[in-house]
Amino acid sequence: MRLLWLTALVGLSVYLYYQPLASYFEARNDLAARRIEVERLRIAKVGLERRLVNSTSVETTQREARRIGYVLPGEQLFVVKGIPEWRRVQRSVRGDG
Repeated sequence: MRLLWLTALVGLSVYLYYQPLASYFEARNDLAARRIEVERLRIAKVGLERRLVNSTSVETTQREARRIGYVLPGEQLFVVKGIPEWRRVQRSVRGDG
């Protein structure tokens, strides 16, 4: 009979402690994931701050704007496609490739 009561008491203890322990381990894993994400974002921020410091000149800002497709007022943007194919054809015509 004592063995039955001891087994029941241990079973009840395990039942009562399971959920808090599961929550603790889940929170610990979430915290570790968030720390990794924060560190990754911190590294990205440092890179962006360095880029901002390096691009304070007007010329750099204009070059970056042109790189992403902005044009000055009055200019017309032309998009040229198929350059690699054209180069391949030109090499074969000239006999370079």
